[in-house]
Amino acid sequence: MKALFIGGTGTISSAITRQLAEDGCELYLLNRGSRNENLPANIQIIQADINQEAEVAKLIENHTFDVVADFIAFEPAQLERDYRLFHGKTKQFMFISSASAYQTPLSDYRITEGTPLSNPYWAYSRNKISCEEYLMKQYREQGFPVTIIRPSHTYDERFIPLGVHGGKGSWQVAKRMLENKPVIIHGDGTSLWTLTHNSDFAKGFIGLMGNIHAIGESVHITSDESVTWNQIYEVIADALGVKLHAVHVSSEFLAACSKEDLRGGLLGDKANTVVFDNAKLKRLVPGFVATTRVDQGIKQTIHYIRTHPEHQVEDPEFDAWCDKVIGALETAAKSILE
Repeated sequence: MKALFIGGTGTISSAITRQLAEDGCELYLLNRGSRNENLPANIQIIQADINQEAEVAKLIENHTFDVVADFIAFEPAQLERDYRLFHGKTKQFMFISSASAYQTPLSDYRITEGTPLSNPYWAYSRNKISCEEYLMKQYREQGFPVTIIRPSHTYDERFIPLGVHGGKGSWQVAKRMLENKPVIIHGDGTSLWTLTHNSDFAKGFIGLMGNIHAIGESVHITSDESVTWNQIYEVIADALGVKLHAVHVSSEFLAACSKEDLRGGLLGDKANTVVFDNAKLKRLVPGFVATTRVDQGIKQTIHYIRTHPEHQVEDPEFDAWCDKVIGALETAAKSILE
């Protein structure tokens, strides 16, 4: 198989890249080269900015591909560019959308690919929906061989999966735990959530590559495991070897108090209970099963970050924000009691 990934080094795509390299796939990555230092030796790089369409067109003019996958498109204009570049040059075009595009709030917590797409809280999700609509139009009218992939919360060894964190990564929450400081959990922590390790995501994705039954289809790839946010944070604390001191805060309050886009990422995503039905994926990829439990995956992530100091990026602004939010709640409670 000859494949081209636009991106290929991110959280979702890196495990796919590694596995395809081991399998001997003829894999090309088209990216700017900023994160290619640890790639397998047999990966071929087309170093370019995908937004420089004319330059990219020249670089690929003598290539055709079995699969092209875009991991970094977020707006319809970027998919219009991809259509111009790859129409007639690939047997399958795979677009990475998002499970956050599903109806929010849900009318049924069990999510299938038939769940309506609607998210009034998050522009990111609405843009993904528009991307999907554009691609399906090209599939219906022009025969463009599209497969739409909807990941949910996928993580790897470089980022601890959290509900609320700062803009500089996940380490500051772990640091607060290590310093015996309280950490914020949105809501009451009992809503169900699905975490998927990128190595498991890769199994499903690779099974859909070159799969004739996936053309014209939308498929989400997630674990079947459902856990609460309280359980997730307990697992993180246990992996760090400390006791969890949790403070539960209303998601609406957190969104109102934050300069970050918590309205989208929290109210439009992580504050909601989600349970995914993966029957369609398993029908298309017989034998697919996610095998990395949440506790196993998070422990691997914690170990990796603690042994790689370059990923321990502190975020003093977020740390101070947590203290302010927790302090405001304590002050409010005292004033009511007094």
